[in-house]
Amino acid sequence: MEEAIQKFIKYLHKTRKASANTEMSYRRDLEKLYRFVNGELGITAWEDVTATNLNSYMLYMEEQKYASSSISRSVASIRSFFHYLDKRNLVPDNPADELKPPKVEKKLPDILSLHEVDLLLKQPNRETSKGLRDRAMLELLYATGIRVSELIGLRIHDVNLKMNYISCAERTKERAVPFGSAAKEALTEYLEKARDTFPMAEESDILFTNISGRQMSRQGFWKLLKGYAAEAGIERDITPHTLRHSFAAHMIENGADVKSVQEMLGHSDISSTQIYVNMNLGKMRDVYERAHPRS
Repeated sequence: MEEAIQKFIKYLHKTRKASANTEMSYRRDLEKLYRFVNGELGITAWEDVTATNLNSYMLYMEEQKYASSSISRSVASIRSFFHYLDKRNLVPDNPADELKPPKVEKKLPDILSLHEVDLLLKQPNRETSKGLRDRAMLELLYATGIRVSELIGLRIHDVNLKMNYISCAERTKERAVPFGSAAKEALTEYLEKARDTFPMAEESDILFTNISGRQMSRQGFWKLLKGYAAEAGIERDITPHTLRHSFAAHMIENGADVKSVQEMLGHSDISSTQIYVNMNLGKMRDVYERAHPRS
């Protein structure tokens, strides 16, 4: 059963050109399913899995208090996996055909206010190499709205300081994302004063390395972000994605068109970007109701 999962992940990688994050999510979801059907139900072959078994797994996830979004993602992974097995005649029929995800209540993304962003970006100590690196990372993340995986994966040649843009390479395409004067100033100061002080700087083309000279991990960046948020007095639990949401919401609020924000974020579907417009309409409605004498 585990071998089938491995082959499916290889198929995602080679044929579907899935991202590393997608592959990791599918693998995690399917390994959880395997542990359930094998450990709890004693099933030793995917061909023996039934629709009832899969529904039992959904009930198990609900009982374990998994979030609806996590269950929905698992349903997508399971349906895709069994479709793959069915197409190759590795199962007699597809037990996931009728598997339905739970209804997920769409929550508006959490964003920072402009004041909170300003406080956060002021926290790194510009007298140290680490502070200059961290400031450049935070400024660039907020200036471009890129994903944290894209941020830590940037190479020096991905940055064009003359034209003020970075190149983000995805599996099947590449997009150019502009940045402004604040991010340019922070990047320039980091490259001129700090980057060469990190170990192995000359041998590596990674833009932002950790103190060991290696590529920073997502967890490492998350940890430093939480530290600066605490220093800034931001009591909410923020993540790197909070800055991505804040970038998009502030762009829309200040007049950027949805299509341009979609391209900068790298959203394949414009509906993913539309939520920031809805947030702005909600804000305008609140302002109207508070201010208009006949509201």
